[in-house]
Amino acid sequence: MAQAPDIFASARDLLDQLSSGETSAADLLEAHVARSEKVNPAINAVVRDDLGAARVRARELDKMRRAGERAGPLHGLPMTVKDTFDVEGMPATAGAPEYAKRPPKTPDAAAVAKLRAAGAVIWGKTNTPYLAGDNQTNNPVHGRTSNPWDLNRTPGGSSGGAAAALATGITPLELGSDIGGSLRIPAHFCGVAALKPTYGRVPILGHVPPAPGSLSVRDLNVAGPMARSASDLRILFSVLTEEALSPARKPGLRNKRLAIWDDEKGFPLASECRAAVDIVADAAANLGAQATVAAPEIDGVALVDLYLQLLLPILATDMPTPLVKAMEVGRPLARVLARGEPFSRSKWALYSAATHHDWLKADEARRRLKRTVASFFERWHAIVAPVAPSTAFNHIETGDAVTRLLTVDGEGVPYHSFHSWIALATVCHLPSVVIPVPRHTGEMPCGVQIIGPEGGDLEVLAIAEAIEAEMGGFQRPPEQSLIQPLELTQKTDKKPAKQKPSKQKTPKPTKAKKSKPEKAKKPEKAKR
Repeated sequence: MAQAPDIFASARDLLDQLSSGETSAADLLEAHVARSEKVNPAINAVVRDDLGAARVRARELDKMRRAGERAGPLHGLPMTVKDTFDVEGMPATAGAPEYAKRPPKTPDAAAVAKLRAAGAVIWGKTNTPYLAGDNQTNNPVHGRTSNPWDLNRTPGGSSGGAAAALATGITPLELGSDIGGSLRIPAHFCGVAALKPTYGRVPILGHVPPAPGSLSVRDLNVAGPMARSASDLRILFSVLTEEALSPARKPGLRNKRLAIWDDEKGFPLASECRAAVDIVADAAANLGAQATVAAPEIDGVALVDLYLQLLLPILATDMPTPLVKAMEVGRPLARVLARGEPFSRSKWALYSAATHHDWLKADEARRRLKRTVASFFERWHAIVAPVAPSTAFNHIETGDAVTRLLTVDGEGVPYHSFHSWIALATVCHLPSVVIPVPRHTGEMPCGVQIIGPEGGDLEVLAIAEAIEAEMGGFQRPPEQSLIQPLELTQKTDKKPAKQKPSKQKTPKPTKAKKSKPEKAKKPEKAKR
């Protein structure tokens, strides 16, 4: 009798087993479905499936392999996809009641079609917040998803179901999307890996939002791979871009210059997240890199404000027309009331009702920032930075995006402070890889992002692979809480709430030599 497949093996190893005949596509699919049946009731990561079609496809692929044929680089690999992408038989709902009854015969989204053509067996859809618009994953159609490391906490959003499914062995690969940290924050919260690609590198047609059937491609929004390792990200990225899989590079980072950016005015940061950056800096130094405190000449508060100027008009296209009209009428008053706070309700309304002239001004500011950042990357290979102000926080079910507060090292900060550290890569269309940092018992996962120049996706993946190998890579969440009987989260239209997360144990930051930072600021601790 064949040994059951190891569902926590890397995608690369599973593909090797499929190619050699050590396992079959049908058996591997059933192993992942069985895993989902065992742990998904606790986390609610997978919210839809089409097992009939998946089983037929798996058998077809097994028949092809026996005949010496190969569909592509993902031949026979089972996987799930975020429920913002159309999949034939499982059209995207994006957690929205208005899209919950779409006809099943919907063509694959462009990125999904690439996965299918490469031989992937797509069997399920993973949960997302309503219209992919939150840092938590909760919606009135499919309910709430929980973090597998602590069921009282969120897995992040909007690719929260995807990250939770990866962390628990339900799927070896995932397809997610990111306009506000939606790939990076869930990976950081759940201890997995993700790549936010350079804008435009991966096709995103067939993603919801915008409304189903839309032909426009939104600024800032990208589709990208999620996995348990940077090496597996590279495999999936090659499929999504239809580029030949580049060979693994030498593990060292000699002659690489990495800028360590973990301090910015107006960007809150918990001590455990700062310590994670220290750990990565030390790992890079051990591999021969020059890791020094540096950052582009930017103003953090102005960066977040620019990000909101670009983001909120996009999100407003999904709002009810009467609400948008009301915000347009109220623009003069909102401008007076907005003052300087980046997260005030008046500023939210002002930017949501932006005119095309307003957008052109914001785009000009963005282009100037991109020139500054491009100049910085002439001297640095990558930036190592935090992903978010804190690790995963407790579920919040009251309040709204403006009124909610989070706790960072005992201090309340605006909920949307989570846009701070992800803003640079999003605004400037840069690639950013998130990898997990080793954790100790009782600690929540914590990741870092490695940001590269526009178009430098493969370079940042190579740097991430080397550092990840030096640190040790993915760790599994505890099994006990995942398999105990639990009361499932109810579907809800409640708005999330003001609630402080519990204070978490934080590792002591590692010490390193002093080094002169790239941009003018108070003397900082440098990392080797």
